Amino acid sequence: MNRRDSLKALAVGTVSVGTLLTSCDKKEGTDSTAKGESGVYGRTPEETLRDEKLLGEKFFTAAEFATITILGDIIIPKDDRSGSASDAQVADFIEFMVKDQLNLQLPTRGGLKWLDIKSYKLFKKSFSDSTPDQRVQLIDLIAYPEKALPENAAGVSFFNTMRGLTATGFFTSKI
Repeated sequence: MNRRDSLKALAVGTVSVGTLLTSCDKKEGTDSTAKGESGVYGRTPEETLRDEKLLGEKFFTAAEFATITILGDIIIPKDDRSGSASDAQVADFIEFMVKDQLNLQLPTRGGLKWLDIKSYKLFKKSFSDSTPDQRVQLIDLIAYPEKALPENAAGVSFFNTMRGLTATGFFTSKI
């Protein structure tokens, strides 16, 4: 390629990029997000109704919800940069997901029972009634799959699910 061809290619590329960027500018008075009446992007009216129905229902008991809140704050505690999982209302997100994804209901409820049973075996009290140090001690048994004992396999599976839901709920929240 000679110098003339190089300059020509550079000029064409510059004009093309400028045209592309100009065409992507949001025009005044238009809304490129295509929001529906509810203000939620990309939801059909049927999906919006289903979401409203799910939000109006309760799946977890008060004790289960409290345990999920505590567990979320162990997974993502408050720090200097941001709030905790409970500040981001992760437990509400998890409840919504469990109601929406029916395949999560039995493993989540079973995992919460496993957590309480293990806590009773270790500390003679439920997970939510245990001290913060006792809770972390129990979570340490299941938070590291490569170190977990085979007898804690169900707890490891539950914790992995909760860790994923907690992270998703936190990092998709306004906080």
